[in-house]
Amino acid sequence: MTYILAIDQGTTSSRAILFDENLSLTATVQEEFPQHFPHSGWVEHDVSDLWSTTAGTCRGVIEKAGIDARDIAAIGITNQRETTVVWNRKTGQPIHNAIVWQDRRTAAICDDLRAGGHADMFTARTGLLIDPYFSGTKVKWLLDNVEGARSAALAGDLLFGTVDSYLIWKLTGGTVHATDATNAARTLLYDIHKGRWSTKICDLLGIPMAMLPDVRDCAADFGTTRPDLFGRAIPIMGVAGDQQAATIGQACFRPGMLKSTYGTGCFALMNTGDTPVTSQNRLLTTIAYQLDGKPTYALEGSIFIAGAAVQWLRDGLKMIRDAADTQPLAESADPDQDVIMVPAFTGLGAPYWDASARGAIFGLSRNTGPAELARAALQSVGYQTRDLLEAMHRDWQAPTDDAVLRVDGGMSASDWTMQFLSDIIGTPVDRPACCETTAMGAAWLAGSHAGLYPDQAGFAAMWACDRQFTPRMPSTEKDEKYAAWHRAVQATRMFSTPKDAG
Repeated sequence: MTYILAIDQGTTSSRAILFDENLSLTATVQEEFPQHFPHSGWVEHDVSDLWSTTAGTCRGVIEKAGIDARDIAAIGITNQRETTVVWNRKTGQPIHNAIVWQDRRTAAICDDLRAGGHADMFTARTGLLIDPYFSGTKVKWLLDNVEGARSAALAGDLLFGTVDSYLIWKLTGGTVHATDATNAARTLLYDIHKGRWSTKICDLLGIPMAMLPDVRDCAADFGTTRPDLFGRAIPIMGVAGDQQAATIGQACFRPGMLKSTYGTGCFALMNTGDTPVTSQNRLLTTIAYQLDGKPTYALEGSIFIAGAAVQWLRDGLKMIRDAADTQPLAESADPDQDVIMVPAFTGLGAPYWDASARGAIFGLSRNTGPAELARAALQSVGYQTRDLLEAMHRDWQAPTDDAVLRVDGGMSASDWTMQFLSDIIGTPVDRPACCETTAMGAAWLAGSHAGLYPDQAGFAAMWACDRQFTPRMPSTEKDEKYAAWHRAVQATRMFSTPKDAG
């Protein structure tokens, strides 16, 4: 049996998953690592944690499956996007903790860029909005605030990469500094129309071009691992940012197809084919995947907090022991209490893009308890998803036969949450038989490039639905709940002030 090793490096954990030659999941190993919050709105990772958990889970899954590294045809990598690492090309040492995609410390830099009249130029080239979410202003912050960083960068001693790029560099022993088009498209530095780094934007942010990785297709040669890591040099043949990998794993290859992933955050992508659709509703235009040198574009809506709201109930409030505890709590909640949580812990993403917003809970009473808070946390995911889908459908006017939302990620395992999602968006929700769609997307990229897996059509034919959730909630109730959500968001934004952005 021949295998593909998928590395799924996420915001709260690293995982290694083995898929066999039939694309069946064989074994998985996962390891969590700590988050660091040095100031309000700041989120960091110790870069050594990203590497050690990645290397450790890869070794662990090979041992767990009882195979030899010679049985692995290729490695596919998928990763948390936008998280920024800058390291010394000579020593390999990071100059600072990784700045995580959720981090809002560059809000003032973004304000200055918008005030300088640069917003339209950034959007026209990158498809993105000027926001702390993206990597570009994080790199600028590091060069401006880490002692000696700018002079080292100008001397050619520093490299920048999103997490995939850093892992490739480490896996190959520092011989390959590369990324793929989907990760490049999330940096605020990449021209998605011309397919190259934007010199104008890099000059504006003071980022030397020599820091930037080579940009390749999602299915391509990214070098081979050091032989001493796993007992044999293994080729790296597939790379995609986590949301794009999930789009591939969900086989959303036709224009109009739509998927939403529920992990730490929530990310909805709609395939728009070879046409980059410019959003009129504050969504992002991005690259869904790039194969054979040809980009396929997507509209994306990004929600910063989804599963992270449940983590807050667990780790912050100590209200639950396990994320799965939220479903029975939500089922037992008082139906007469309309508690709404706006989980803007690190600002609001699409379609609001309010970096200064902070979380709030509305509708509390003396009878409010863990059950009502758990329900509010789960419902917030549905409300935010409806915000995204309504904006997408206003932007995408082309007819489609795919009036269904394909879902994946940890929260998709909750039947209660998925039923509420279907109710509030008024659309069928399909949960796949294999919810490891992000890892499967990375595996398919690597396996198809290695000649082990079928082409797009063959892979799409393999997609199977585990369960479809259909709307049950009366339209009047659905619209009343959604209107209350909008009032809560408005109140949250009115309360927040720019100083809260940290």
